[in-house]
Amino acid sequence: MRHRERTLELLDTQSGGDVSRIVVDGVGPLPGATVLEKARYLEREGDGLRRLLLSEPYGDPAMSVDLIVEPSHPDAQAGYIIMEAMGYPLYSGSNTICTATALLQSGMIPMREGSQSVVLESPAGLARIRAQVTDGRVVSITTQGEPAYVAEEGLSVEVPYYGEVRFDLVWSGAYYAMIDASRHDFTLGATEQIALTAFGDAFVRAARPGLLQVHPELGDVGPLPFAHFMGPVREAGRTGSGHVRYQSPSATYVHPGVLCRSPTGTGTSARLALMARRGEIHEGDELETISPRGSRFIGAVLDNAQVGDYPALHSTITGGARLMAHSHITVDLDDPLVDESDLEHVLSAPSGAGATDGVAIR
Repeated sequence: MRHRERTLELLDTQSGGDVSRIVVDGVGPLPGATVLEKARYLEREGDGLRRLLLSEPYGDPAMSVDLIVEPSHPDAQAGYIIMEAMGYPLYSGSNTICTATALLQSGMIPMREGSQSVVLESPAGLARIRAQVTDGRVVSITTQGEPAYVAEEGLSVEVPYYGEVRFDLVWSGAYYAMIDASRHDFTLGATEQIALTAFGDAFVRAARPGLLQVHPELGDVGPLPFAHFMGPVREAGRTGSGHVRYQSPSATYVHPGVLCRSPTGTGTSARLALMARRGEIHEGDELETISPRGSRFIGAVLDNAQVGDYPALHSTITGGARLMAHSHITVDLDDPLVDESDLEHVLSAPSGAGATDGVAIR
């Protein structure tokens, strides 16, 4: 009997310590006219790919996976579907930084010295990216995703063992519960990571029932996936254009059970939207968020926007990523540790016959 084996080609990257595995080959074309439709299909019919690459023995839940797919928008050079422990976020800053870096460093998108524009299509829409290339390496990525908005303010929930937790709900590619860390005696230092994870887990489980799950343009986006802990803000000088640069300790919990190593791009965007709503930051100002492990992203306030009935905010996130590995992994579909029930049909044929979504670069 012939072994049922398939091969996946991966580019492993990290941004701020968060690992993203970019799948560039080994997955067949997915149904759907847009990247969002492809992501919905994968979530509904092919979730085995996410579970495989984020679970032992192939991966770890703290990682992310980004599948390169055919874009639908004429401006986009590639599409990408984001997969994490919590499911399928529609947009992610760190995953966008990693995906753009991987495509450029690998040559899948031709890389040019200096400043270079790249457009990728996420399930949430277009990510407009500026890559800075120095001496043949991508040293920074600045990405502008979909606008963020404050959905609800002044919420609270009773969390077992922790008492009342107050929070605001902000959309920035997914819904974030924004929590003032000082109210719960967190300074967001490295020694608090286990305690923050336990707190985040208890909070999300308590807060989810009845919480908003609908985006005015994207429809049902699922239950609350993220809690973002906000430290104190301090002024840290001026930007090159004379605007204010702020700094703040920050941490993001991803349900279930993951505390991000980076301060997260969408968490930073959500923070900017909340600060702008409160008049604490203005167009042109920047916020540098610092994770418990010391990694940093810089968020910059752009102009105002509108999402449905919500006043919203355009912003950019700047960070860097490193390419760590280029590998081919063998997926043994007869291995009892591999659940092939919703996996085999999305993988390319073993001979490589048929088009592969992962090489659809314009």
